[in-house]
Amino acid sequence: MQQILIDACGWVACINASFNIDVECSRLLGSYRWLVLENVLNELENIQTQNPKPNLLLGLLKQQALIVATSDNRHTDDILIEYAHQHNTYVLTVDVELKRRLFELNIPLLEVHQSKKLVLIVSL
Repeated sequence: MQQILIDACGWVACINASFNIDVECSRLLGSYRWLVLENVLNELENIQTQNPKPNLLLGLLKQQALIVATSDNRHTDDILIEYAHQHNTYVLTVDVELKRRLFELNIPLLEVHQSKKLVLIVSL
């Protein structure tokens, strides 16, 4: 089973694209599990509170994802990268700087492509 570590901007991009994220993840990876850092979940909850449109489907995320506890004050991207590297997970993101850093460490990622579907990127 593949694991997908979700970044806030990646989740928002999927919601904004209005495709079925479950179908897209299954299409690309087969069996998978979502992981979300507490920091990312807090960030998404703040985004949802500040702008209730669109609905970020946080209930679905909380129900389906394994919530990963984070106990340090480092930048969320640093924690995402370290976790993905140590646990061989994919990262769902559209953040350009985060993608660059993931490429440097050969960490595969998923991103929204042309607001229509997810694309798997394993290297430059």
